[in-house]
Amino acid sequence: MKDPRCHRIEATPSRRDFLFSAGLGLGAMAFSDLLAKDIVVPAHGTPVQPGVGHIKPRAKSVIFLFMEGGPSQMDLYDPKPLLNKLAGQRLPDSFGSVITAMGESKSPLLASKRAWKQHGQSGQWFSDWIPHIASCSDDLAVIRSCKADGINHSAGVCQMNTGSILAGKPSLGSWINYGIGSENNNLPSFIVMQDNQNTVINGPRNWGAGFMPAGFQGVRISGGSEPIPNLNTPEAVSADLQKSKLQLINSVNKDFAARYPDRSELGARLASYEMAARMQAEAPGVVDLTGETEATRKLYGLDDKTTEGMGRLCLLSRRMVEQGVRFVQIYHGAGSKWDSHSKIESNHAGLCASMDKPVAGLLKDLKSRGLLEDTLVVWGGEFGRTPMSEKGDGRDHNPTGFTMWMAGGGVKGGQTIGSTDDLGLRAVENPLHVHDLHATILWLLGIDNMGLTYRYKGRPERPTQNEGEPYKKIIG
Repeated sequence: MKDPRCHRIEATPSRRDFLFSAGLGLGAMAFSDLLAKDIVVPAHGTPVQPGVGHIKPRAKSVIFLFMEGGPSQMDLYDPKPLLNKLAGQRLPDSFGSVITAMGESKSPLLASKRAWKQHGQSGQWFSDWIPHIASCSDDLAVIRSCKADGINHSAGVCQMNTGSILAGKPSLGSWINYGIGSENNNLPSFIVMQDNQNTVINGPRNWGAGFMPAGFQGVRISGGSEPIPNLNTPEAVSADLQKSKLQLINSVNKDFAARYPDRSELGARLASYEMAARMQAEAPGVVDLTGETEATRKLYGLDDKTTEGMGRLCLLSRRMVEQGVRFVQIYHGAGSKWDSHSKIESNHAGLCASMDKPVAGLLKDLKSRGLLEDTLVVWGGEFGRTPMSEKGDGRDHNPTGFTMWMAGGGVKGGQTIGSTDDLGLRAVENPLHVHDLHATILWLLGIDNMGLTYRYKGRPERPTQNEGEPYKKIIG
């Protein structure tokens, strides 16, 4: 039986379709300029996609704070008194067999040295490593029962970004870009930033468009003093020279497109050039932080070398969603720095110190400006850590039970969702798989994860691999 929610992308070309395809999309530029600037521009000029428009959207945009490497849930958000009581002993036989990345399942249990305290009216527990995030307790929905399939970083990071442990699928940001497009035609809909120059596991595939046209992929920008390098025309290049160069490039591109109509990379490259031209007018103002007040800069920790890097990224993300960017993703600890197989005390202490205040500053700033109501903030990594030790002072990968949190975007704060067992190894109450987490994010944006489809090689592909249900109780 044909699924009524599955729609083919191919359709009889309309006059609007003609504008977006003829002349490599140049007609679309003129058309877009005729529209009001605050209109939502669906991705690639297509109508609102199937699966969109039948759910009330709570959020307009998403800021995904990705802690790459896997933060330890039992040292940050999920206190386990029994873990400290049994420290030094082996995992009880009642827990059954355990598969770990480094084969440390029979290693002694490692105590958490953290001091724990309840915060806010909700009384949620947080460790002393994250006092600033703890101060936002009543805005957070802490999900202690997350699950994933990837036991190593490549598979885990891939799944948390694309829904699959195997490469080749579109990223979550690309699906959102495809589904609901952008609110600002002069800025990318999907922006990626990272806190250092290390290579994120899997690289650009994490924000790639997979089998979709390349134009849906994320745009990576730098968080340094020049966030968008080479955006402006060099002083030595005159307007006439620039115009002649663009005319030559356009001629070559038209010839190439005529000979290879199925190569979406060219269309994406042309779209990026067109976007760059529009960004020259708007983007410099978005990434220029000099107009921010001293109080705001201190709120994000820009006055401290420890927090300045992440603070700049968080402040940029606020400015981006303020201007209609749909999906912003920040990689903190890029290069799997959260991967604490050894020396977890020094590893996590330093990483928490660099991100705790900026993340809390982002939440407080969004809230004070009325932006948190329709901006969904997500915090988490590809998986968590094991209660068993590794190398005596570290923890192995744990995809069977870990913690993430969401705030804003219609989410009810001050709640703890789900739980892990007494040692923090496995999710036991309200387990939420990555597919469920993605479905929840999409649902909060007004997208049906099973209704949004892209037909690839005759098969209706979906953002959550035909699985996952939104956790609707998250809105209270």
